[in-house]
Amino acid sequence: MHGPDPNTLHPLPHHRKLVFLKNLITRPNIIVGDYTYYDDFEDPANFERDVLYHFEFLGDKLIIGNFCAIASGVKFIMNGGGHETKPLSTYPFAIFRAGWEVVTEGLTAAEKYGTKGDTVVGHDVWIGHGATIMPGVRIGNGAIIATMSVVTKDVPDYAIVGGNPAQLIRKRFDDMTIARLNALAWWNWDAEKITRNVQLLNSIDLDALEKAASDSGSSTVQ
Repeated sequence: MHGPDPNTLHPLPHHRKLVFLKNLITRPNIIVGDYTYYDDFEDPANFERDVLYHFEFLGDKLIIGNFCAIASGVKFIMNGGGHETKPLSTYPFAIFRAGWEVVTEGLTAAEKYGTKGDTVVGHDVWIGHGATIMPGVRIGNGAIIATMSVVTKDVPDYAIVGGNPAQLIRKRFDDMTIARLNALAWWNWDAEKITRNVQLLNSIDLDALEKAASDSGSSTVQ
């Protein structure tokens, strides 16, 4: 047994509203890792519909790691939703052209209207129902985003955040344990190694997991 096939769309045959997300994505600027799932109350195709203001000409990407759990109604606001705030008017005159493009003064759209860069979700992240992730945010490995949160700034590894705007509630583990987990990077192991150690991955015994990982070799998927 090597666990479920990460290349299948519906890993639970009788639950068609849960998908391994990478197999549903059609946009080249959305990148999703293995085993990350999305569970939607109505239709998993809602995921791409809820990646908002994501215009290819801006070039920003949504990057999601391996083994993430994303609940229904999660929204990602991308850089295309931004407007200038320094001018007297926030109206995006240039996108309508017909003479109004003169305000760009030769700048690209990204230069004119600004970008906060890619939105990056680490590995083993749980994003609760209805959360909203703002552009350019980086969510660390092992983090938990509480239901209906609005994440406006980076989230540390293994942090639990909640609220609007989302604030740190607590860290799941102490800093030394977090460093050890990041060093293990179990989310990059191959399926056979994960299967051999799945009980320890679902335990609280990090010492045993480190020992088993060392004993079973360092085979990883990059």
